[in-house]
Amino acid sequence: MQALCPLARLRRENRAGAMSDLQLALIALGVVLVAAVLGYNKWQERKHRKLAEQAFRSEHPDVLLQAGNPQPEAAAGPLVQRVEPTLAAPDAEPQPEPAGDFPERPPAELADERIDCMVRFESAEGIAAGYLWQTHRQTFARLARPVRWLGLDEGRGEWRMLTPHDAGSYRRLWAVLQVADRRGAVTEAELALFLGGMQQLAEQFLAVADMPPRAEILAQAAEVDRFCASVDVQIGVNVVSRDSHAFAGTKLRGLAEAAGLALQGDGLFHCADEQGATLFTLGNLEPALFAPQEMKTLSTHGLTFALDVPRVAGGVAAFDRMIAVARQLCHGLDGVLVDDNRAPLGDNSIAMIRKSIAQFHEQMQRQGIPPGGELALRLFS
Repeated sequence: MQALCPLARLRRENRAGAMSDLQLALIALGVVLVAAVLGYNKWQERKHRKLAEQAFRSEHPDVLLQAGNPQPEAAAGPLVQRVEPTLAAPDAEPQPEPAGDFPERPPAELADERIDCMVRFESAEGIAAGYLWQTHRQTFARLARPVRWLGLDEGRGEWRMLTPHDAGSYRRLWAVLQVADRRGAVTEAELALFLGGMQQLAEQFLAVADMPPRAEILAQAAEVDRFCASVDVQIGVNVVSRDSHAFAGTKLRGLAEAAGLALQGDGLFHCADEQGATLFTLGNLEPALFAPQEMKTLSTHGLTFALDVPRVAGGVAAFDRMIAVARQLCHGLDGVLVDDNRAPLGDNSIAMIRKSIAQFHEQMQRQGIPPGGELALRLFS
């Protein structure tokens, strides 16, 4: 290491001391400048605030702040009605105000929590029904069970069933999947398709979808299916020829229509009530269906009457009428009334069937599902 002479060492120490004094001076000067700038900004702020107060000062009292201490009527100025800007034409008729209190959920006749999986679907902007159905078909293409949409008509304040031809726009909707019918309970895979599709639609429409718990829906579906299976009964009685002769189609049609039955497109004669609901049907015991253009040449050795117990209101009365018509055809066609085993159907057997129908209908009533009602028609379809 090179040795320093005392004179060189002294010069270096003096230079270091001088640098320290210069740094301190610069720091002090910077602090003074910052303080000056802050003070100047504060002064400018107070100045502009005073100017703004003078420019916007009003001599009129604030009616909002003085609502509890109103001024004398004489001191009040003339009342001027405020007119909001509008996009409507000057001669346009005023639009009806939307109803104030919206029903949160649709009525039970449109969707029933006992048999439906319901998803609340809300969007900030209205969704056109036509576009909703278009995306619906793409989203649920692999789902075999139908999904229904209910929309809130905010102008009328009521829920309505949407169709693919609906021209409205809706912000509040419910998507409905029935959890059971005659095909059985909804499966875990079907429910996953439905709920997954609803989440996909929510993301596409920037909407909120309120998903129910999957385990609860599956348990509900199993319970509904068990009950339906316990009352899903169809009563059938047959009219067969006494010997090898066949029933002529023309005579059969005349007797059936005389008894109030009408041939429909499904190949069956229907007996309907005053509202047009089917009470029971008459079909061919042989494979061929009945068709109007073929009745003249048709012949058969047997007929079958069928009554769908859960789909008919007043099942016992409907059964009695069915037996009466069956006996009329037995008399007119020279046939015999038998059960499915081709055993003659006597009065005791008929009485037992009547009692069973009454019991099944009583079970449905206790469950809150009236036979032949809308709920029963949906479940047993």
